[in-house]
Amino acid sequence: MISFNYETDFTLSNEQAFEDWITEVIESEDKTEGEINYIFCDDEYLLQKNIEFLNHDTLTDIISFDYTMGNLISGDIFISVERVKDNAVDYSVPFEEELKRVMAHGILHYCGYKDKSEDDSALMRDKENEKIAMFHVEP
Repeated sequence: MISFNYETDFTLSNEQAFEDWITEVIESEDKTEGEINYIFCDDEYLLQKNIEFLNHDTLTDIISFDYTMGNLISGDIFISVERVKDNAVDYSVPFEEELKRVMAHGILHYCGYKDKSEDDSALMRDKENEKIAMFHVEP
């Protein structure tokens, strides 16, 4: 089950389309959907989580807590909408594309993909692009 929670004024325009897409992303990696919670927040909220749980006093766009067991993908994914907006401007991409990138990024971590080395980061970026391309909204 995928749920969307909002700790800021932001809301997804079409939750069902995003839910369907995340399910498809999980299935495309031969994994099973468990409990996935997306929490959309602002910089201050996520900074407090970063300090409290990771001992990092820095802004970030995403923090994910992985509860995956075997192939059952579960976790809490906190996303700073402010960081995503800033990153979209920095990378010259639409906000929604950057948002999808970050949403997929958390799921890909749960699927076992890493991003600490240059090679791992390149593979993660390729996978993010592959998953973004899977998003579609029926007319």
